[in-house]
Parts: sequence; C-alpha cells; structure tokens
Amino acid sequence: MPEQPFGSDQPDRLRLAVQKKGRLADDTFDLLKKCGLTMSQSKNRLYARVEQLPIDILLVRDDDIPALVAGGASDLGIVGGNVFEEERAAGRLGDNVPMVVPLGFSKCRLCIALPKETIYSAPKDMAGMRIATSYPALTEAWLNENGVEGARTVVMNGAHEIAPRLGVADAVCDIVSTGGTLDANGLAVAETIYRSEALFIGGPLDGRKAEIAEALRLRIEGVQRSADAKYVMLNAPRDAVDAIAAVLPAADQPTILELAGQSDKVAVHTVCREEVVWEQLEKLRKLGASAILVLDIDKMLA
Repeated sequence: MPEQPFGSDQPDRLRLAVQKKGRLADDTFDLLKKCGLTMSQSKNRLYARVEQLPIDILLVRDDDIPALVAGGASDLGIVGGNVFEEERAAGRLGDNVPMVVPLGFSKCRLCIALPKETIYSAPKDMAGMRIATSYPALTEAWLNENGVEGARTVVMNGAHEIAPRLGVADAVCDIVSTGGTLDANGLAVAETIYRSEALFIGGPLDGRKAEIAEALRLRIEGVQRSADAKYVMLNAPRDAVDAIAAVLPAADQPTILELAGQSDKVAVHTVCREEVVWEQLEKLRKLGASAILVLDIDKMLA
C-alpha cells in the first residue's frame, strides 16, 4: 500500500508534535506505547501515523514544539517544561496553549552554577554577574524575583560550562541532570531556579479534534494513575478489615468477599494508588492478613 501524504486525506486527524530523538523522545514513545498506540513512520522520518486513533505524530526539535502548538501548526505537543516555560516567560505563546498537563517523566533541573572558588551564600551575591544561558527569560525572571541587582544574561546556545573560563561570563544557567559536567569544568550549583518535567500541551480545539484529544488525554491519565498503583488481594479476619484498610496507602474502599467455609475470615481486594512497601506488608501480617498478593496494574481509568 503506498504511503499516504501527510494531512491530505483526513482533515480531522489530530497533530501531535514530539521530540524527534533524545531522552524525551524515548520517554514519549514509551508513554504512547503504554497508551496502546502503535505507529507507522514515514519514509523521511518526519512524521508517523498512529493506527488506533486518527493522530499524526510530527517528529521535530524540542525547541520548536511550543511555537508549533501556539501557532496552530500542531494541535498538541509533548515538550520539556524548561523549553515551554522559557517560551512562555519570553511572551512568545500568548494565550494560545490553554492545556498544560505535567507528565512526571524526563525530569531535570535548571540551575545557576558558579566557579567553585566563588564565595556564595544568597542570591544577592550574584549582583553584577554575567550569566551564560540558553534560558534568558527564565533566568532574568528569577533574578528579578530575588532582587539580584545589575546581573545580566549572556545568551549562548551551547558550551555554557566553558564560558567563565573564556571570560565571557561569571556564571552559567543550564539544565543539570547529575552535575558531572559542571564539576568537570570547575563549577558548582548555587541555585535551582526551575524543576522541569515533560508536559502535555494543547491549543484550542473543538469538534472532532477535541474528542480525539480528550481520548488521548484519558489514556495518558490512565497510564499515570497506574504507574505506582497496585492491586492488593489478601485474606483477613473479619474483625480486622478496618485496621487493615487503614494500613494500605491511598486505598480505594475495599471489596469484601466471603470465603467458603470460613465465617470468621474474608477476602479483601483493593486498589492502592501509591507504592506498597514491605513495611506495610509486615503490618498487614501482624493484623492477621494472609495470602497477600500485590499486583501491578497495566491500565486504569477512573
């Protein structure tokens, strides 16, 4: 079957912009897979078609996603919070991206780092400094919020860590995961100014596209709900059910089932919306619970 031209056959197909490659891309495709979505990629690898829902995936640079959604070229996007908030802080998005949903993955920090020999105790110590960064809007907003006088940003698109050695900046503001690169360049984190994670963003939609977007949002929500959720089954003394339910973390109201031939014991089934740890299982045993099973939940809709 010949490849169908992008966007030519079904005008109601939703467009979702995602990062083409990198850690965020890997995490995004893993999320979509958990949502039950598979896709066929175009020959030029610029877009992919989802088979289960009328959605086209645009494979683009992370930096371009907020503008594509705000401008209407893409209906939805999955983007790093650091990129999205920089664009919003710079005033380039207006009110055109009303939906912003945190996704809980691809986490990192935007930090200001100083040479290790710098004496630093508070933001005011950055007064008058030049700060090399790719995030001038977020950096300047933080400087203003903290009353740092005379500091200014020096916009660089890469190699920020070397800027102090070159004499073009006194500090850097960049994304930090482990801090290893900073340490290797004689820098140390002074302040974390933004904690980033992947965001699911969307522009104004109506009609069929709004329905498709809501279906995708519900699938994503279901994956998020099931991430740490567990299905717990156990047998328990009938008079210990309330005490046992109190031990289980963020548990729904349990289902109580009769056990054949045991009038003094029941089976308890419940969904716990938080991780169940060994200490809680040990408490359940002390309360008389037995045959305790803790199962992963693959999908869950409220």
